[in-house]
Formats: sequence, C-alpha cells, structure tokens
Amino acid sequence: MNDRPSPRISSRKSPKQARSAELVATILEAAVQVLAKEGAQRFTTARVAEKAGVSVGSIYQYFPNKAAILFRLQSDEWRQTSDLLRGILEEKDRPPLDRLRALVHAFVRSECEEAEVRGALDDAAPLYRDAPEAQEARLSGTQTLQVFMTELMPDVSAAVRDLAGDLMTSTLKQVGKAFSETPRTPAEITAYADAMADMFGAYLASLADPRQTGASGSWITNP
Repeated sequence: MNDRPSPRISSRKSPKQARSAELVATILEAAVQVLAKEGAQRFTTARVAEKAGVSVGSIYQYFPNKAAILFRLQSDEWRQTSDLLRGILEEKDRPPLDRLRALVHAFVRSECEEAEVRGALDDAAPLYRDAPEAQEARLSGTQTLQVFMTELMPDVSAAVRDLAGDLMTSTLKQVGKAFSETPRTPAEITAYADAMADMFGAYLASLADPRQTGASGSWITNP
C-alpha cells in the first residue's frame, strides 16, 4: 500500500487584479518555454523565474512548487482540449458520426501542433498524477462522452457504451501521442485521422448491429 502523501499542486491564491493576472500569465508562458526547451527533468522554478524575468518569490506567491506549475499547465491543456471536444460533440445539428469524425480530426491535429509540450507534460506527470486535483480534472470530460455515446447507441447497454467510450478515448490518446512524435504534414494528419475515424465507425457499427461488418453499412452512412 502506498502511503505517500499527495503532492500539493493547488495554486496558493488566485490573481484578483489585472496586474496579478498578467504576472501569472507571464509565469505560465515562461513555464511553457522552459518545459519545451529543457524537458521535464530539467524544469525548475528558478529557470521559470529567470525566463519570466521575475523573482522566485513572485512565483511562490501563486505556486507552491514546480509540480503546481506543471499541473496548472496540464490542467489548462486538459480544459482547452475538453472544451474543444465538448463543443464538437454537442453540435446537435450534425449527425453523430460526423461529429465523431470531426472530433478525431481536431484531436489528432491538436496533438501534432502541441507535441513538444505535451510530451514533456507526460514526462512530468509522476509529479502530480496522484493528487486529487489531477484525478478530478481527468474525469471532467467523461460525462460529455457518456451523453454522446447514449445518443449514438441508445439501444446498446450502458456497460457496452462505457467500454466503447473508454476504448476510443484510450486509443485516441495513445495512438495520437505516438503519431505526433514525428513531424507530420497536413495531408498526413488528415489521412491518419480519416483512417482512425473509419476504424471507430466500423467498431461502433458492429456494436449497434452485429450484422454490420464495415463502414459501408447503412448505420454508418445513415446515422
């Protein structure tokens, strides 16, 4: 049993004045630059302070340690990604599978555009992944996906929908990360995202109707 205390990763205080908010924004911008250049292993509060042109004490007003800075970067990234994907999944005027395809494209493109920083954040995850705040942040997009999966496959059991959602989410994260580790052209990103969306579509079709065997089935073309 692991009895290690969870790291403190919550900000010390929230900036209430424009000047304070500007300082925090400067710190976070510097942190992104340091992380991208130095990587997680060489990331330090002192380097962030130097890059931001502020004192270490100024950083400690808002962040108790480097784990708190890294978690803020990660949670901001999670929130931005969740907001992007939520906006796509909730576009009710588009067929569900069109939304799913758009989601895959947006996710893969985002992974490729921010691969350097995201890779470094993955390396830094052991510093904060066990903290309650991190666990809560990771669950923020679960409800949106559950609602979408229910709309997509209303006649399939909740257990099967949850499994499918978890499998697609895990595949997107792991495969997207691996794909983005190599520089990609826009054409390569589009082709890869289309292939992954086709794969998801065929898989979901087989769950909705086991008689469907591929993306040419009527459930795929006429959602």
